[in-house]
Order: sequence, then structure tokens, then C-alpha cells
Amino acid sequence: MTSIAEAAPNRSSGAVLAGGDERPHSLGLLVVAGILWLGVAALVLAWPDAQELERTGTLGGIALVLGAGLLIAAVIGRFSVRAAAIGRVAPWLVALALAVTAWEIVTAKLDLLPLPFFPSPQAFVEVYTDDWRRLGDSLLNSVLLLVRGFAIGAAVGFVIGVALGWSPKVGYWIHPIMRVVGPLPATAWLPLAFFIFPTSGSASTFLIALATAFPLAVLTWSGVAGVQTAYYDVARTLGASPRFLILKVAIPAALPHVFVGLFMGLGSSFAVLVVAEMLGVKSGLGWYLQWAQGWAAYANMYGALLVMALMCSTLITLLFRLRDRLLAWQKGLVKW
Repeated sequence: MTSIAEAAPNRSSGAVLAGGDERPHSLGLLVVAGILWLGVAALVLAWPDAQELERTGTLGGIALVLGAGLLIAAVIGRFSVRAAAIGRVAPWLVALALAVTAWEIVTAKLDLLPLPFFPSPQAFVEVYTDDWRRLGDSLLNSVLLLVRGFAIGAAVGFVIGVALGWSPKVGYWIHPIMRVVGPLPATAWLPLAFFIFPTSGSASTFLIALATAFPLAVLTWSGVAGVQTAYYDVARTLGASPRFLILKVAIPAALPHVFVGLFMGLGSSFAVLVVAEMLGVKSGLGWYLQWAQGWAAYANMYGALLVMALMCSTLITLLFRLRDRLLAWQKGLVKW
């Protein structure tokens, strides 16, 4: 008994030591990342460009500030747990510094890759410093269009899914229509949508709503139909009305399926958003991509793709946060 009692504290202390080693290790990588970014700044500023570039000083300044900030964070991290948390992304910062170094050498310094298809990092910086107004306006319009279409599609798809799962009579009439219309990609309705709706904005909203509604309706239907009958029996025994059964039993039990449908609908709406903006909308990230490609401004096109990726990732993250808040018992079950 004595040996077992003595072994347990040893294992516990070993875990503490292992956990304690993680923080200095991450801070060490943070120092390496800071030094590498200072090296990037020295490379950008000291090595002359193969061609005259306008944002070399700005790029070097950004790298210098980032490198100094990482070194300061590494020092503060020895005394602050919050500052040390930056060390979690230190490996990515190291990899990014190496990637920017290689990118800078083969484009701006040695001019090995053909322009305009392979712009330099300075060209990327120039996109965000010189064209931020147009890019920001396009981002705002894309977000507004996406949110409007997604909200309408989510509401319609949710109501249809609940009705299909609850009422066989509704399923008799709606299910055949969904089997015919639902599998068609929303982009196939582009010619008809732009002909029927009075404006390109309303047509794009309809297409995004259509892409969102179908997967959400199917998953909500599956969730409501899969609720165990024992839940309804217990509620009826306590005098529950049909409205109570729908709002308090069926819908809460189907929420995990509903959020899967929301994730699928949001992913589909991204694709429809880009196509719709390229064809009919006068402002948006899709329109910006087409405009940049028409002028062979590939740096602007790549910059817009990065903004679009961040926008989509942010919206999905917000949806996951909402899911974790509403489905606290399943928090962390689905990762993003």
C-alpha cells in the first residue's frame, strides 16, 4: 500500500513537470519566430529589388514590428500566462516567416517567376494599402448579401423540415417537389432567376437562399422524424398540446441535425455567392475577382481570395460558437 501511495504522487509530479516543460518550449519557438521575422525585415530592406517596388519599406516595417512584437511577447510570456498563449501559434509563425522569405527571394529579389501571375509580397501589401476602400466595400456587400440570403433560406428550410418531419400530409405534397428541385445545383437556376427577379441583388439572394434551404430542410426533417416516440408519450401524459410537442420536444431534439444542415447550407451558399456576384452584382468579392482578372491584376485577385477565405472561416466559426452555446451538452463534439 505504501509503494502505491508513493507512486501516485510521482506520476502526478511527472505530469506537472511535463506540463511545465510545454510553456518554455512554446516560448522558445516564439523567440525563433521573432528572430526569423527580424531576418525577413533585414532581407526585404537590405537586399535591393530586381525591379522598383513601391511597398518594400512598408513590408520591411511590418516584418520588423512583427518580429519585435514576438520577442517582447516571449519575454512577457515568462510572467504572464495570457501572453504565453501566443506560443501556440509559434510553429505557424516560423513556417510563415520561412515561406515569406522564399517568396520574397524568388519574386522581388531574383525575379525568377513571371509577372503578373506571381506577384511579390510587396504587391500584396499594395493591394491592402491602396485598394482597401474598394476591397472593403466589396467585402461589406458580400457579407450583407450572404447573410440576407442565408437567413431567408435557413428560415424557409427550417420550417419546411419541421413540417415534413411532423406531418405526413405535408410530406405527401412537399417531398416529391424536393426530390425534383432540391438536387439541382442552385447555379442552374441563374438564367431563370435573373429573368424573374427585378434586380440582380434579389436574384442573387434567391439563389443563396435556395442553396441554403435544401440541405437544412432535409437534415431538419431527419432530426424531427428521428425523435423517440417515448418523449412524445411522456409529454402527452403530462397534458402537452401539439404546439408544445413541436416547440419543446421535436425542435430541441432535432437541433444537432439542424446545425449540420446549417453548416452544409452555409458551405453551399459560399459557392453560389461567388458565381452570382460574378454574373450580376455590381459590387462584392465575386465581382472584385472578376474585375481583377479582367485587368490582369493578379495580386488584387489573390488578395481578394484571402479576404474571402477569412470571411468564410469567420462565419463558420461564429456558427460553431452558436452551436456550442445552444447545444452545451455536445460542446466540442464537432471540431472546426
